[in-house]
Amino acid sequence: MNIVREKYITELKNRMNNGLIKVITGIRRCGKSYLLFNLFYDYLRESGVAEDCIIRIALDDDKNENLRDYKELSKYIRSQIIDSKKQYYIFLDEVQLAITEEEFRHPERSIKIYTVLNGLMRLKNVDVYVTGSNSKFLSKDVLTEFRGRGDEIHVLPLSFSEYLQGYQGDVYHAWADYIVYGGLPLVLSMKTEGQKSKYLSNLFAETYLKDIIARNKIEKTQELEDLINILASSTGSMTNPTRIDQTFNSVLHSKISINTVINYIDYLKDAFLINEVNRFDVKGRRYIGSPNKYYFEDVGLRNARLNFRQIEENHLMENIIYNELRYRGFNVDVGIVEKRIKDSDGKEVRKQHEVDFVASQGSRKYYIQSAFSMDSAEKELQEKISLRAIDDSFKKIIVVKDVINVRRDENGIVTISLFDFLQNENSLEL
Repeated sequence: MNIVREKYITELKNRMNNGLIKVITGIRRCGKSYLLFNLFYDYLRESGVAEDCIIRIALDDDKNENLRDYKELSKYIRSQIIDSKKQYYIFLDEVQLAITEEEFRHPERSIKIYTVLNGLMRLKNVDVYVTGSNSKFLSKDVLTEFRGRGDEIHVLPLSFSEYLQGYQGDVYHAWADYIVYGGLPLVLSMKTEGQKSKYLSNLFAETYLKDIIARNKIEKTQELEDLINILASSTGSMTNPTRIDQTFNSVLHSKISINTVINYIDYLKDAFLINEVNRFDVKGRRYIGSPNKYYFEDVGLRNARLNFRQIEENHLMENIIYNELRYRGFNVDVGIVEKRIKDSDGKEVRKQHEVDFVASQGSRKYYIQSAFSMDSAEKELQEKISLRAIDDSFKKIIVVKDVINVRRDENGIVTISLFDFLQNENSLEL
């Protein structure tokens, strides 16, 4: 099974020899290594690059354990660059493994692996690509640590259109599997539901959770697990650390400080497990602050965390639409539209309506609602209230699970089918 991740290959091709360190980030098992070591490697070979000019090092391979020491790594790489007239491509997988525990605990100090990479970039015939699964050193600090020479490419699990490339069956059965088991590539190669569910559950517990606990020296592991369950159960709902703290007290009968909740959420974000979405005042053109929404990087992992007991298709559809917008390169916020109405006493009051997503990319902007179904005039009116309250000229779209033809109402609001939205990369322009 070969899924051509054309979007990411194009991004890598467009960055070749640009003088920057290409930093490929993403959740573990999302396909970063395969993208770099197989798909992009094949592209370079087909483009005429000699095999000995592509230096590939996987730091998570035990045979390369000695190369996790920055001195040994630098020494080895430089020993492979033997011809100053040739162009070399260096692939370094899971580079965070070259960061020591001491460096991790004190990121304000010099991190030696970045010294190695910056040194390599001084060589005129070297192009460097690294992958990593923790954003603390490979996303947030990339510009400062690489002294302005880092260029991040964030890789998501398979989008639905990529998932279809390897799925044996029709689009509707593919959707039924995708909302339950998500888009981690290895899931597609598994034949039974038992294999998929066991794989995801074990992966969450034995890889993601253990890594977060070990990396951050977490002692209150039960509180972390409870927090993950709370976030998974409330996917796409407004919440904040204070509300989560109240849930710990009232439901779990457990004491946890708000600062601990904030730290644990940051750990989950750093591991790329969850994404925090801010609220944006559409008319005021400003960010409002908490509460925010949280979506999972992969819905299969979210479901596995809850033992596949809470498969609410409407919430999962919203999560998948959010991930699709990010896959297409949009910055995504939750929109808030304030509207003045009269209450039962005739007094004018302000009421806030939510736009599920405000998707921005440069000068482009779209307002998007996720509606599982609009099977009545009342439901349709409800979904359009917030969109009708926006008085700018940017496109307003409702994505519905129903199989329909694209339609536009008298207010310019476009309604499209979920399947058209996910399968057509230009669907926002329909």
